[in-house]
Amino acid sequence: MSQSAMHQSVDDEAERRQLGDRLREARKYLGLKQDEVAAYLKIPRTGLTDIENGQRRVEAIELTRLAKLYRQSVGYFTGEDEVSAGLPADVAHLARRVADLSTEDRAELSRFADYLRTRSIGTHG
Repeated sequence: MSQSAMHQSVDDEAERRQLGDRLREARKYLGLKQDEVAAYLKIPRTGLTDIENGQRRVEAIELTRLAKLYRQSVGYFTGEDEVSAGLPADVAHLARRVADLSTEDRAELSRFADYLRTRSIGTHG
């Protein structure tokens, strides 16, 4: 195997693990069991375990179905949303959630963020 092929293989494994981690976190956050999600995808539970562990590739249709079930964009799971926005994953996640809030609720959230920022400065500075 050539040097570049070995490097690509390592990159693929890392990306599959990262994708699997994000999928597992989303499933757990929603309180879903592997059996439930596997049945939804019509795959064995062991197949979902392998996906979440980064040991199995995810078919495009499976990823689309998982994104719909987990109420996230496909780009969230692949990391494209955060990369394109230049934001850390948790900040991008918050931004997506805030976009659905009313103008009044966004203003309230902004005031709360200001409060947290000043509180943090007071305890660390």
